[in-house]
Amino acid sequence: MKKMWVAMLAAAAFAVPSVAGAQAYPERAVTIVVPFSAGGPTDTVTRLVAEAMAKDLGQQVLVENVGGAGGTLGAARVAEAEADGYTLLLHHIGMATSATLYRKLPYDPLNAFDYVGLVTEVPMTIVARKDFEPQDFKAFIEHVKANKDQVTVANAGIGAASHLCGMLFMSAIETPLTTVPYQGTGPAMTDLLGGQVDIMCDQTTNTTKQIQGGTVKAYAVTTPERLDVLPDLPTVTEAGLPALEVSVWHGLYAPKGTPPEVVERLSKSLQTALQDENVVARFGELGTTPSPQEDATPQALKAKLETEINRWRPIIEAAGVYAD
Repeated sequence: MKKMWVAMLAAAAFAVPSVAGAQAYPERAVTIVVPFSAGGPTDTVTRLVAEAMAKDLGQQVLVENVGGAGGTLGAARVAEAEADGYTLLLHHIGMATSATLYRKLPYDPLNAFDYVGLVTEVPMTIVARKDFEPQDFKAFIEHVKANKDQVTVANAGIGAASHLCGMLFMSAIETPLTTVPYQGTGPAMTDLLGGQVDIMCDQTTNTTKQIQGGTVKAYAVTTPERLDVLPDLPTVTEAGLPALEVSVWHGLYAPKGTPPEVVERLSKSLQTALQDENVVARFGELGTTPSPQEDATPQALKAKLETEINRWRPIIEAAGVYAD
């Protein structure tokens, strides 16, 4: 009997630190990996969310940029990280498209991560160098189709949001165009501003200030309704091109095997962060809104990823664009 009591007390003693450890999370700084270069649209979203989550978690939330290979290098880094909740990934729609786009992906997008929640869905805009000839979106489409061998489309590299939107645009107008890939959004926008390339389809988080400042010519936004921040910009649906409706959704992930209580804590922190006044205001200035509480959940993010993999697979396969 005495031995049984000793065993029970020993088991209880081992259990206490485990529970205390779970309740204490986080005990040190948390790092969110952005799989793209600093200063880009996903980086901007992440830094705003990280600052708000830090206030809720009571620890620093650092942002680390691990760019390259269309976001797959950063994603692989997190997939291989220790599953303790201290290394996270904030990725965009590329998490879904990479499943088809890359022939040798070093991780399984659906099964290599635990899901924390959706962060935001950012609209895209069709923009061109400021001296591009067409004056409205209908004329823009006609001009592009008539001059398909001369028109160049910039993007931030294979797998980037601008690359995906560019493919969708060419699919919607049934016209192949010459694409010019760059190592990031910054260089692509720089050459668009300088007139070295003609058009680009990119997120409002990267184009809104340029549109408002008149340094690029804007033709349409890829949402069903006009944006408050760009009220004069028509939608692709208004121009009769509903197939081009697309938004770049962002989600927060943890390595597979992260303790459920840690994932739940992170999801609750994300939900709190997305209601932060500064996040709401800054997102609004950038032409987007934070995900509602019911979408900032593991279940919603998982469902979104599954749906988007199925949506983009036929588009990518039809384009015949793959990366090793």
